[in-house]
Amino acid sequence: MSFSSTTKNEISRIPIEENCCAIAELSALIRMNGTIQISGMDNVILKFTTENAAIARRIFSLFKFIYNTTVEVMVRRNKQLKKNNNYLIVINDSHICKKTLEDVALIGAGYSLFNPNYRIPESIVENRCCKRSYIRGAFLGGGSVTNPEKTYHLEFVTSKEEHSKDLSGLINSFGLNSKIVLRKDYYVVYLKEGEQIVDLLNIIGAHQALLKLEDIRVLKNVRNNINRIVNCETANLSKTIDASMRQVENIRLIDRLMGLEQLSDGLREVARLRLEFNEASLKEIGQMLNPPVGKSGVNHRFRKIEEIAEQLKGD
Repeated sequence: MSFSSTTKNEISRIPIEENCCAIAELSALIRMNGTIQISGMDNVILKFTTENAAIARRIFSLFKFIYNTTVEVMVRRNKQLKKNNNYLIVINDSHICKKTLEDVALIGAGYSLFNPNYRIPESIVENRCCKRSYIRGAFLGGGSVTNPEKTYHLEFVTSKEEHSKDLSGLINSFGLNSKIVLRKDYYVVYLKEGEQIVDLLNIIGAHQALLKLEDIRVLKNVRNNINRIVNCETANLSKTIDASMRQVENIRLIDRLMGLEQLSDGLREVARLRLEFNEASLKEIGQMLNPPVGKSGVNHRFRKIEEIAEQLKGD
């Protein structure tokens, strides 16, 4: 099961306790995933489709909690792709459907079945708990979160521009920084920072998913830090080896053309140590000297040796 499906299964099990929050969650589900079917003059049917059994149960529970009505759930076998079950949730009671659409402010106050309101009504998300419930419903209806082991990405896909703007604004009211992008004919509200995705999972009540994501984030940070340290040490070691080889070449050139005995005592001492200890660092060579010399002092002597070697090359 994907990380996204696991997250939806978790938040689908959150107890439904307040009527206002239940309506807010249902309002988001209808705007994200609901279909209004009109037959005849006055018959309205509400439909939802999903491949997630937990979401189907959630929609059933919301209607049962708010309206105490019968909801028909049909299971169809999807013959394509992975052959997952496809759940169709149908509310056939026209009176309940109209009442639902009025309660979620999809119709009424100048809006009708043929011109529904896709904006998020302020009356539905007036309370902080209702805002959280609406975002939870939006995630269940059209949200997804990528496996954090691969990348950090959470998104909501909606078909209406005005709804995407309101949803982004609602998410950002919690101090987040969601953005909107047009993908084909859909508007995608998304977050790409790991810390902000953690905050949003906390907002919608996905605490187990949050903990798993945090564990992965910590592990990733540890890996990245180790890689940086290893890369840094590898680079330093490479520089040390390159410098050592250059110093050995200079010393052998001097020994061949003029003899190391012609060097001053200090230069001759570091030259012989370098020939004997090719892989030693400047600090280690400095500690071998008597008396010991600091890293900068040893480096200064090798620069003198290099100057002498360059002069000999020129001659």
